[in-house]
Amino acid sequence: MADLFADDAPPDRPLDDAAPDAPLADRLRPRALSDVIGQEHLTGLEGAIGRMVAAGRLSSMILWGPPGTGKTSVARLLADAVGMRYQPISAVFSGVADLRKVFADADRAAQAGQRTLLFVDEIHRFNRAQQDGFLPFVERGTVTLVGATTENPSFELNAALLSRAQVLILHRLDAEALGSLLARAEALEGQLPLTAEAREALIASADGDGRFLLNQAETLYAAQLARPLDPAALGAFLQRRVAVYDKDREGHYGLISAWHKALRGSDPDAALYYMARMLVAGEQPHFVLRRLVRAAVEDIGLADPQALVQCLAAKDAYDFLGSPEGELAIVQACLYCATAPKSNAAYTAHKAAWRTARETGSLQPPLHILGAPTKLMREAGYGAGYAYDHDAEDAFSGADYWPAELGRQQFYDPPDRGFEREVRKRLDYWARLRDERQGA
Repeated sequence: MADLFADDAPPDRPLDDAAPDAPLADRLRPRALSDVIGQEHLTGLEGAIGRMVAAGRLSSMILWGPPGTGKTSVARLLADAVGMRYQPISAVFSGVADLRKVFADADRAAQAGQRTLLFVDEIHRFNRAQQDGFLPFVERGTVTLVGATTENPSFELNAALLSRAQVLILHRLDAEALGSLLARAEALEGQLPLTAEAREALIASADGDGRFLLNQAETLYAAQLARPLDPAALGAFLQRRVAVYDKDREGHYGLISAWHKALRGSDPDAALYYMARMLVAGEQPHFVLRRLVRAAVEDIGLADPQALVQCLAAKDAYDFLGSPEGELAIVQACLYCATAPKSNAAYTAHKAAWRTARETGSLQPPLHILGAPTKLMREAGYGAGYAYDHDAEDAFSGADYWPAELGRQQFYDPPDRGFEREVRKRLDYWARLRDERQGA
């Protein structure tokens, strides 16, 4: 059955020994890996964990997933499934002395022929030096490390530790999995005092977190309500769940990435959705505006030069109006960027020009385009033969402006889209004139 949520349960009590007055989430903890809801991609016969259990041998692993998805339950059940000694610690409450004791106990157990599964909850909270302390014990097999984290291991864990552990991703529980979890609770406690619509609203409010869902269900059971609640009454009875969005963590960067890609992919509705997620969760509007400006110059550029103007105008409008009225200006800029023609030609030109500048060093421009403020410089040929473009036909001389050692380069290559279609026509026209006049 499910989960999921037993991250706060006492670690040493047998799985089937939950007290009658224990929290609902504790009483509904799974008794076997096959009972874990929503993680079949790992626990099934073809999943990474299923294969390890079938082989009877575990490798060290990092369980990465949102809260309430079963990380602690999976670790406990893994130890039981392969007959290992289960030793849990929390990085929140443990220090160096605790780790030394754990490793000493594991050494003694190993001498007695007992393997130890060391479960480290919130492993990302250990500092780099503490993480390095695991390495010798993992390498010589004193412990099999199972770490749990809600944060991206790429950012939070040492590369050396990651190289010795397999990262397994637990999925956020979907509506079907959460519905199954509620059905388990109702089989134990009776029908929830909710209409069908309110039940769906309760599931949606859990935001993929099984533990949260069961805690809310337990609150409803404890209230002993006389009649079922509809969605409006449920919202009044239960406090609204705060959107999950830690502005210096994975949720922050994930939503930024999703939003920027939706803008780039010309999906205005998806872009609005992810932007709303950020703003509703408390993101600063000026941060959103800065990212819009970045998208305007990186992904739109000269395909629609007004995109940058729109974004800067939205910033001014927001500064003038404030929230919530000024947020409509941000919405307008977001929609403009999402629906504008796209081009990264300026972005790629920037990278190519900077790379060439670094690689070629201090090449001297041709003498004819250098200034000649002194007689000595004029005698040395500075400025000699410079063609003033406004005096030329079509205000275009076709002169060569490149260092002789480098030759002509092309960094900016506008596509045939939006306003850059007109830019492309100009460049092609000037290229023809340049060929004619330099060849003359």
